[in-house]
Amino acid sequence: MVLEAGLAGVAKQAEQLRLDGNYYFSKDRYGAAIDAYTEAITLCPNVPIYWTNRALCHLKRNDWTKVEADCRKAIQLDHDSVKGHYLLGLTLLQRNEYAEGIKELEKALNLGRGAKPKGYIVEDIWQELARAKYLLWEQESSKRSWELQSLKEACEAALEEKHVLDISIKEGFLDEASSTHLKQMEALRQVFRKAAEDDTPAEVPDYLCCKITLDIFQDPVITPSGVTYERAVILDHLDKVGKFDPITREPLRESQLVPNLAIKEAVRAYMDKHGWAYKAS
Repeated sequence: MVLEAGLAGVAKQAEQLRLDGNYYFSKDRYGAAIDAYTEAITLCPNVPIYWTNRALCHLKRNDWTKVEADCRKAIQLDHDSVKGHYLLGLTLLQRNEYAEGIKELEKALNLGRGAKPKGYIVEDIWQELARAKYLLWEQESSKRSWELQSLKEACEAALEEKHVLDISIKEGFLDEASSTHLKQMEALRQVFRKAAEDDTPAEVPDYLCCKITLDIFQDPVITPSGVTYERAVILDHLDKVGKFDPITREPLRESQLVPNLAIKEAVRAYMDKHGWAYKAS
């Protein structure tokens, strides 16, 4: 009993230190907040939120090495730590480790949607993930563009050489040689235009966009009426406007919403192929 009372007292003290840290953080006193969270960690080192709260303070000070260390400890304690994966993802992106950073942000997003789909942190995670995927696409697109242009120029030069050779061989058939050359050059340009299509921004298909916001779906859900909405948007409608489908006006409850996995997969496939679309989202 005495031991249990003592442990409860330590946990209570640690929790008060967390609250103190939160107060200091809200006042932008990051050093004081770090001290409070550190004391809480000393008392109760197995509480993940103390580590992620301190990591956020280190982030505000741009101390990315300490952010990473605290996040990895938090994830070790709780593999489902949304904030741990989120802040670790930001740290990796800061080091331009896009593939690993994106992987951590995707983990955070999936965990966040499962825990609290309307939570502010879910939107923050999505925005950072979209920005990272766009930057990754931009890098890869620039490389592909340069490679295509170099290859195109080499092919055009080869056709020009062939044309000169054909003219020297086919005297009296210059018109035919020139016509063939022009057709080959146009066919070549069409091939390279087609190759560049995926990296050329265009309109996102309507069926991949929410009918309320017109934005690309992130977490689509379907109603009994067969209409698909962005989860956070339709939940907000049900909460603030009324318990009905905004398009069909049929009665609608949150429990009737079902994840539209087909559209979610279609969005993923489209975005993977057209990375420029992340900027629009």
